[in-house]
Amino acid sequence: MQCDYFDAGRCRSCTLMGTPYDAQLAEKEHRVRATLAPYTGTMRWSAPVRSPASHFRNKAKLVVGGRAGRPTLGILDPGGRGVDLRRCGLYEPGLSATFDPLHRVLADHRIEPYDVRGRRGELKYALVTHSPDGEHLVRFVVRTQFGSEAVRRLLPDLRAALPSARVVSVNLHPEHKAVLEGEEEVVLTEESTLPMRVGDVTLHLGPRAFFQTNTSVAAALYAQARAWADDLEPSSVTDLYCGVGGFALHLAAPGRRVTGVETSEEAVAAARRSADEMGSVAPGLEVTFVSGDATTDVPGEPELVVVNPPRRGIGPALAARLDASSATHVVYSSCNVDTLARDLEAMPGLEPVEGRVVDMFPQTRHVETVLLLRRR
Repeated sequence: MQCDYFDAGRCRSCTLMGTPYDAQLAEKEHRVRATLAPYTGTMRWSAPVRSPASHFRNKAKLVVGGRAGRPTLGILDPGGRGVDLRRCGLYEPGLSATFDPLHRVLADHRIEPYDVRGRRGELKYALVTHSPDGEHLVRFVVRTQFGSEAVRRLLPDLRAALPSARVVSVNLHPEHKAVLEGEEEVVLTEESTLPMRVGDVTLHLGPRAFFQTNTSVAAALYAQARAWADDLEPSSVTDLYCGVGGFALHLAAPGRRVTGVETSEEAVAAARRSADEMGSVAPGLEVTFVSGDATTDVPGEPELVVVNPPRRGIGPALAARLDASSATHVVYSSCNVDTLARDLEAMPGLEPVEGRVVDMFPQTRHVETVLLLRRR
Protein backbone atom coordinates (compact mmCIF):
# COMPACT_ATOMS: atom_id res chain seq x y z
CA MET A 1 0.00 0.00 0.00
CA GLN A 2 1.26 3.49 -0.90
CA CYS A 3 0.16 6.49 1.19
CA ASP A 4 0.75 10.13 0.28
CA TYR A 5 0.25 11.21 3.90
CA PHE A 6 2.97 8.82 5.08
CA ASP A 7 5.34 9.78 2.28
CA ALA A 8 4.90 13.47 3.11
CA GLY A 9 5.51 12.85 6.82
CA ARG A 10 2.03 14.11 7.74
CA CYS A 11 0.95 10.83 9.38
CA ARG A 12 3.12 8.01 10.73
CA SER A 13 0.41 5.93 12.38
CA CYS A 14 1.02 2.99 10.04
CA THR A 15 4.45 1.86 11.18
CA LEU A 16 4.76 -0.83 8.48
CA MET A 17 3.71 1.38 5.58
CA GLY A 18 5.85 0.58 2.54
CA THR A 19 6.63 -2.97 3.71
CA PRO A 20 5.17 -5.54 1.28
CA TYR A 21 2.10 -7.18 2.76
CA ASP A 22 3.46 -10.74 2.55
CA ALA A 23 6.53 -9.61 4.49
CA GLN A 24 4.35 -7.93 7.12
CA LEU A 25 2.31 -11.08 7.62
CA ALA A 26 5.36 -13.35 7.74
CA GLU A 27 6.98 -11.15 10.40
CA LYS A 28 3.82 -11.16 12.51
CA GLU A 29 3.46 -14.92 12.30
CA HIS A 30 7.13 -15.39 13.22
CA ARG A 31 6.79 -13.08 16.24
CA VAL A 32 3.63 -14.81 17.48
CA ARG A 33 5.08 -18.30 17.12
CA ALA A 34 8.37 -17.30 18.76
CA THR A 35 6.62 -15.64 21.70
CA LEU A 36 4.32 -18.61 22.31
CA ALA A 37 6.90 -21.35 21.57
CA PRO A 38 7.52 -22.21 25.28
CA TYR A 39 3.81 -23.05 25.68
CA THR A 40 2.70 -24.40 22.31
CA GLY A 41 5.11 -27.31 21.78
CA THR A 42 4.00 -29.32 18.74
CA MET A 43 0.71 -27.47 18.41
CA ARG A 44 -0.68 -27.34 14.87
CA TRP A 45 -0.69 -23.89 13.26
CA SER A 46 -3.14 -23.16 10.45
CA ALA A 47 -2.33 -20.70 7.67
CA PRO A 48 -2.81 -17.08 8.81
CA VAL A 49 -6.03 -15.25 8.05
CA ARG A 50 -5.09 -12.62 5.50
CA SER A 51 -6.62 -9.17 5.17
CA PRO A 52 -6.83 -6.78 2.26
CA ALA A 53 -3.77 -4.54 2.56
CA SER A 54 -5.91 -1.40 2.21
CA HIS A 55 -9.55 -0.26 2.44
CA PHE A 56 -10.34 -2.67 5.30
CA ARG A 57 -11.26 -0.51 8.29
CA ASN A 58 -14.97 -0.27 9.11
CA LYS A 59 -14.59 2.49 11.71
CA ALA A 60 -12.96 5.91 11.64
CA LYS A 61 -11.97 7.86 14.74
CA LEU A 62 -11.49 11.35 13.35
CA VAL A 63 -9.97 14.03 15.55
CA VAL A 64 -11.58 17.36 14.70
CA GLY A 65 -9.00 20.16 14.37
CA GLY A 66 -8.65 23.41 12.50
CA ARG A 67 -11.08 26.21 13.27
CA ALA A 68 -14.77 27.01 13.03
CA GLY A 69 -15.82 26.95 9.40
CA ARG A 70 -12.60 25.24 8.32
CA PRO A 71 -12.34 21.99 10.29
CA THR A 72 -9.89 19.17 9.69
CA LEU A 73 -10.84 15.51 10.13
CA GLY A 74 -7.96 13.19 10.95
CA ILE A 75 -5.30 13.53 13.64
CA LEU A 76 -3.36 16.22 15.49
CA ASP A 77 0.30 16.87 14.80
CA PRO A 78 2.84 17.11 17.66
CA GLY A 79 2.03 20.82 17.97
CA GLY A 80 -1.68 20.13 18.43
CA ARG A 81 -2.64 21.33 14.93
CA GLY A 82 -5.20 19.42 12.90
CA VAL A 83 -4.05 17.21 10.03
CA ASP A 84 -6.80 16.35 7.56
CA LEU A 85 -6.72 12.68 6.52
CA ARG A 86 -9.96 12.32 4.56
CA ARG A 87 -8.15 10.46 1.75
CA CYS A 88 -6.60 7.83 4.02
CA GLY A 89 -6.48 4.49 2.19
CA LEU A 90 -7.19 2.30 5.23
CA TYR A 91 -10.96 2.84 5.25
CA GLU A 92 -13.62 0.87 3.42
CA PRO A 93 -14.86 2.85 0.39
CA GLY A 94 -18.33 3.19 1.88
CA LEU A 95 -16.79 4.71 4.99
CA SER A 96 -14.53 7.12 3.12
CA ALA A 97 -17.55 8.32 1.17
CA THR A 98 -19.01 9.81 4.37
CA PHE A 99 -16.07 12.10 5.14
CA ASP A 100 -16.70 14.91 2.64
CA PRO A 101 -20.44 15.26 3.41
CA LEU A 102 -19.63 15.20 7.12
CA HIS A 103 -16.92 17.82 6.62
CA ARG A 104 -19.29 20.12 4.70
CA VAL A 105 -21.95 19.96 7.40
CA LEU A 106 -19.45 20.70 10.16
CA ALA A 107 -17.98 23.60 8.19
CA ASP A 108 -21.43 25.07 7.46
CA HIS A 109 -22.45 24.91 11.12
CA ARG A 110 -19.17 26.42 12.28
CA ILE A 111 -18.85 24.36 15.45
CA GLU A 112 -15.54 25.30 17.04
CA PRO A 113 -13.08 22.38 17.16
CA TYR A 114 -11.57 21.64 20.55
CA ASP A 115 -8.14 23.22 21.05
CA VAL A 116 -6.13 20.74 23.11
CA ARG A 117 -3.41 23.21 24.08
CA GLY A 118 -5.78 26.09 24.80
CA ARG A 119 -8.38 23.81 26.43
CA ARG A 120 -11.20 25.62 24.68
CA GLY A 121 -13.64 24.88 21.88
CA GLU A 122 -16.28 22.19 21.59
CA LEU A 123 -15.98 19.39 19.02
CA LYS A 124 -13.35 16.78 19.88
CA TYR A 125 -14.08 13.76 17.68
CA ALA A 126 -16.30 12.52 14.90
CA LEU A 127 -16.55 8.72 14.86
CA VAL A 128 -18.13 6.85 11.97
CA THR A 129 -18.86 3.12 11.64
CA HIS A 130 -19.77 1.54 8.31
CA SER A 131 -21.85 -1.61 7.93
CA PRO A 132 -21.69 -4.14 5.07
CA ASP A 133 -25.16 -2.95 4.05
CA GLY A 134 -23.99 0.64 3.56
CA GLU A 135 -25.47 2.14 6.72
CA HIS A 136 -23.59 4.28 9.23
CA LEU A 137 -23.35 5.09 12.91
CA VAL A 138 -22.09 8.63 13.51
CA ARG A 139 -20.94 9.86 16.92
CA PHE A 140 -19.80 13.31 17.95
CA VAL A 141 -17.76 13.88 21.10
CA VAL A 142 -18.12 17.41 22.51
CA ARG A 143 -16.89 19.30 25.56
CA THR A 144 -20.04 20.99 26.93
CA GLN A 145 -23.80 21.13 26.63
CA PHE A 146 -23.32 24.05 24.27
CA GLY A 147 -21.55 21.70 21.87
CA SER A 148 -24.23 19.08 22.36
CA GLU A 149 -26.94 21.56 21.36
CA ALA A 150 -24.88 22.56 18.31
CA VAL A 151 -24.81 18.92 17.20
CA ARG A 152 -28.57 18.67 17.69
CA ARG A 153 -29.04 21.65 15.40
CA LEU A 154 -26.97 20.13 12.60
CA LEU A 155 -28.87 16.82 12.65
CA PRO A 156 -31.37 17.68 9.85
CA ASP A 157 -28.56 18.82 7.56
CA LEU A 158 -26.49 15.75 8.40
CA ARG A 159 -29.39 13.42 7.61
CA ALA A 160 -29.91 15.21 4.30
CA ALA A 161 -26.22 15.09 3.37
CA LEU A 162 -25.76 11.53 4.66
CA PRO A 163 -29.05 9.58 4.33
CA SER A 164 -27.19 6.39 5.26
CA ALA A 165 -26.68 7.67 8.84
CA ARG A 166 -28.97 5.23 10.63
CA VAL A 167 -27.74 6.17 14.12
CA VAL A 168 -26.44 9.57 15.27
CA SER A 169 -25.38 10.28 18.83
CA VAL A 170 -23.52 12.90 20.85
CA ASN A 171 -21.18 12.16 23.74
CA LEU A 172 -20.40 14.74 26.44
CA HIS A 173 -16.74 14.68 27.47
CA PRO A 174 -16.03 17.79 29.59
CA GLU A 175 -12.67 16.71 31.01
CA HIS A 176 -9.26 17.45 29.53
CA LYS A 177 -8.06 13.84 29.50
CA ALA A 178 -6.47 11.57 26.92
CA VAL A 179 -9.56 9.35 26.73
CA LEU A 180 -11.98 9.09 23.85
CA GLU A 181 -15.32 9.71 25.50
CA GLY A 182 -17.25 10.76 28.59
CA GLU A 183 -19.98 9.05 30.58
CA GLU A 184 -23.02 10.75 29.02
CA GLU A 185 -24.21 9.56 25.61
CA VAL A 186 -27.41 10.77 23.93
CA VAL A 187 -28.82 9.07 20.83
CA LEU A 188 -30.44 11.67 18.55
CA THR A 189 -32.12 9.30 16.09
CA GLU A 190 -35.03 6.91 16.35
CA GLU A 191 -32.72 3.96 15.74
CA SER A 192 -30.14 3.32 18.45
CA THR A 193 -28.16 0.41 16.97
CA LEU A 194 -26.42 -0.27 13.67
CA PRO A 195 -27.02 -3.77 12.23
CA MET A 196 -23.65 -5.28 11.37
CA ARG A 197 -23.94 -8.38 9.19
CA VAL A 198 -21.01 -10.76 9.79
CA GLY A 199 -21.27 -14.03 7.91
CA ASP A 200 -24.75 -15.36 8.59
CA VAL A 201 -25.14 -13.45 11.89
CA THR A 202 -26.37 -9.89 12.27
CA LEU A 203 -24.97 -8.10 15.31
CA HIS A 204 -26.32 -4.82 16.66
CA LEU A 205 -23.80 -2.09 17.48
CA GLY A 206 -24.73 0.72 19.85
CA PRO A 207 -22.69 3.93 19.98
CA ARG A 208 -20.33 2.57 22.67
CA ALA A 209 -20.14 -0.99 21.38
CA PHE A 210 -16.79 -2.64 20.69
CA PHE A 211 -16.50 -4.40 17.36
CA GLN A 212 -13.50 -5.64 15.45
CA THR A 213 -12.28 -2.96 13.05
CA ASN A 214 -11.97 -5.35 10.10
CA THR A 215 -15.30 -6.94 9.16
CA SER A 216 -14.07 -9.59 6.71
CA VAL A 217 -11.31 -10.76 9.05
CA ALA A 218 -13.69 -10.74 12.02
CA ALA A 219 -15.95 -13.06 10.02
CA ALA A 220 -13.01 -15.44 9.49
CA LEU A 221 -12.13 -15.31 13.19
CA TYR A 222 -15.68 -16.22 14.22
CA ALA A 223 -15.79 -18.93 11.56
CA GLN A 224 -12.62 -20.50 12.97
CA ALA A 225 -14.12 -20.61 16.48
CA ARG A 226 -17.33 -22.09 15.07
CA ALA A 227 -15.39 -24.80 13.18
CA TRP A 228 -13.57 -25.82 16.36
CA ALA A 229 -16.83 -25.90 18.32
CA ASP A 230 -18.59 -27.95 15.65
CA ASP A 231 -15.76 -30.50 15.75
CA LEU A 232 -15.89 -30.69 19.55
CA GLU A 233 -19.71 -30.67 19.78
CA PRO A 234 -19.91 -29.23 23.33
CA SER A 235 -23.35 -29.17 24.91
CA SER A 236 -22.55 -25.94 26.79
CA VAL A 237 -20.48 -22.87 25.89
CA THR A 238 -19.70 -19.74 27.91
CA ASP A 239 -18.40 -16.66 26.09
CA LEU A 240 -16.60 -14.32 28.46
CA TYR A 241 -16.06 -10.67 27.45
CA CYS A 242 -18.82 -11.37 24.92
CA GLY A 243 -19.53 -7.76 23.93
CA VAL A 244 -22.44 -7.65 21.47
CA GLY A 245 -22.27 -11.43 21.09
CA GLY A 246 -19.93 -12.05 18.15
CA PHE A 247 -18.50 -15.37 19.30
CA ALA A 248 -21.57 -16.52 21.23
CA LEU A 249 -24.00 -16.06 18.35
CA HIS A 250 -21.67 -17.70 15.85
CA LEU A 251 -21.29 -20.71 18.15
CA ALA A 252 -25.03 -21.13 18.72
CA ALA A 253 -26.42 -24.42 17.42
CA PRO A 254 -29.34 -26.76 18.16
CA GLY A 255 -28.66 -28.77 21.30
CA ARG A 256 -25.93 -26.40 22.43
CA ARG A 257 -26.51 -24.06 25.39
CA VAL A 258 -24.58 -20.79 24.96
CA THR A 259 -24.16 -18.10 27.61
CA GLY A 260 -22.47 -14.73 27.07
CA VAL A 261 -21.10 -12.61 29.93
CA GLU A 262 -20.40 -8.89 29.54
CA THR A 263 -20.10 -5.91 31.90
CA SER A 264 -21.79 -3.45 29.53
CA GLU A 265 -25.56 -3.59 29.92
CA GLU A 266 -25.91 -1.75 26.60
CA ALA A 267 -23.93 -4.48 24.85
CA VAL A 268 -25.94 -7.21 26.60
CA ALA A 269 -29.20 -5.63 25.42
CA ALA A 270 -27.86 -5.49 21.85
CA ALA A 271 -26.73 -9.12 22.01
CA ARG A 272 -30.15 -10.20 23.28
CA ARG A 273 -31.78 -8.39 20.36
CA SER A 274 -29.56 -10.28 17.91
CA ALA A 275 -30.33 -13.56 19.66
CA ASP A 276 -34.08 -12.89 19.46
CA GLU A 277 -33.78 -12.17 15.74
CA MET A 278 -31.80 -15.38 15.21
CA GLY A 279 -34.36 -17.36 17.20
CA SER A 280 -37.18 -16.11 15.00
CA VAL A 281 -35.59 -17.65 11.89
CA ALA A 282 -33.84 -20.60 13.56
CA PRO A 283 -36.05 -21.88 16.40
CA GLY A 284 -34.44 -24.13 18.96
CA LEU A 285 -31.34 -22.07 19.64
CA GLU A 286 -30.58 -21.58 23.34
CA VAL A 287 -28.53 -18.39 23.76
CA THR A 288 -28.51 -16.29 26.94
CA PHE A 289 -26.67 -13.06 27.71
CA VAL A 290 -26.05 -11.79 31.24
CA SER A 291 -24.42 -8.71 32.74
CA GLY A 292 -21.40 -9.60 34.85
CA ASP A 293 -17.67 -9.34 35.35
CA ALA A 294 -15.98 -11.84 33.07
CA THR A 295 -13.01 -12.13 35.45
CA THR A 296 -15.19 -13.44 38.29
CA ASP A 297 -18.54 -14.54 36.85
CA VAL A 298 -18.26 -17.86 35.01
CA PRO A 299 -21.79 -19.27 35.19
CA GLY A 300 -22.32 -23.02 35.40
CA GLU A 301 -19.76 -25.61 34.33
CA PRO A 302 -19.44 -25.19 30.56
CA GLU A 303 -17.59 -27.70 28.43
CA LEU A 304 -16.17 -24.94 26.22
CA VAL A 305 -15.17 -21.43 27.33
CA VAL A 306 -14.41 -18.60 24.92
CA VAL A 307 -12.35 -15.64 26.10
CA ASN A 308 -11.72 -12.51 24.03
CA PRO A 309 -10.19 -10.10 26.56
CA PRO A 310 -8.80 -6.59 26.09
CA ARG A 311 -5.06 -6.10 25.61
CA ARG A 312 -4.33 -6.70 29.29
CA GLY A 313 -5.38 -10.35 28.91
CA ILE A 314 -7.48 -12.40 31.31
CA GLY A 315 -5.12 -11.96 34.28
CA PRO A 316 -4.06 -14.37 37.02
CA ALA A 317 -7.43 -14.69 38.79
CA LEU A 318 -9.43 -15.80 35.75
CA ALA A 319 -6.52 -17.90 34.48
CA ALA A 320 -6.53 -19.79 37.77
CA ARG A 321 -10.31 -20.25 37.61
CA LEU A 322 -10.18 -21.63 34.08
CA ASP A 323 -7.23 -23.86 34.92
CA ALA A 324 -9.14 -25.37 37.84
CA SER A 325 -12.50 -25.50 36.03
CA SER A 326 -14.22 -28.51 34.49
CA ALA A 327 -14.08 -27.00 30.99
CA THR A 328 -12.53 -29.47 28.57
CA HIS A 329 -11.60 -26.78 26.02
CA VAL A 330 -10.96 -23.04 25.82
CA VAL A 331 -10.89 -20.80 22.75
CA TYR A 332 -8.63 -17.83 23.51
CA SER A 333 -8.74 -14.89 21.08
CA SER A 334 -6.01 -12.38 21.89
CA CYS A 335 -4.96 -8.98 20.51
CA ASN A 336 -1.73 -8.99 22.58
CA VAL A 337 0.57 -11.96 22.21
CA ASP A 338 2.65 -10.96 25.25
CA THR A 339 -0.29 -11.12 27.68
CA LEU A 340 -1.48 -14.28 25.92
CA ALA A 341 1.88 -15.93 26.71
CA ARG A 342 1.63 -14.81 30.35
CA ASP A 343 -1.89 -16.25 30.63
CA LEU A 344 -0.86 -19.56 29.06
CA GLU A 345 1.89 -19.88 31.65
CA ALA A 346 -0.74 -19.42 34.36
CA MET A 347 -2.89 -22.26 32.93
CA PRO A 348 -0.61 -25.34 32.93
CA GLY A 349 -3.64 -27.64 32.95
CA LEU A 350 -4.71 -26.41 29.51
CA GLU A 351 -2.65 -27.40 26.47
CA PRO A 352 -2.72 -25.43 23.18
CA VAL A 353 -3.54 -27.82 20.35
CA GLU A 354 -4.40 -25.55 17.43
CA GLY A 355 -3.66 -21.93 16.62
CA ARG A 356 -3.93 -19.29 13.95
CA VAL A 357 -2.62 -15.79 13.36
CA VAL A 358 -5.41 -13.43 12.35
CA ASP A 359 -4.26 -10.23 10.65
CA MET A 360 -6.86 -7.70 11.78
CA PHE A 361 -4.55 -4.68 11.46
CA PRO A 362 -2.41 -4.51 8.27
CA GLN A 363 0.22 -1.76 8.05
CA THR A 364 0.84 -1.98 11.81
CA ARG A 365 2.57 -4.47 14.11
CA HIS A 366 -0.69 -5.29 15.91
CA VAL A 367 -1.96 -8.81 15.33
CA GLU A 368 -4.71 -11.09 16.62
CA THR A 369 -4.04 -14.70 17.64
CA VAL A 370 -6.65 -17.38 18.28
CA LEU A 371 -5.84 -20.64 20.06
CA LEU A 372 -7.75 -23.79 20.93
CA LEU A 373 -6.72 -25.15 24.34
CA ARG A 374 -7.47 -28.68 25.57
CA ARG A 375 -7.55 -30.04 29.13
CA ARG A 376 -4.38 -32.06 29.68
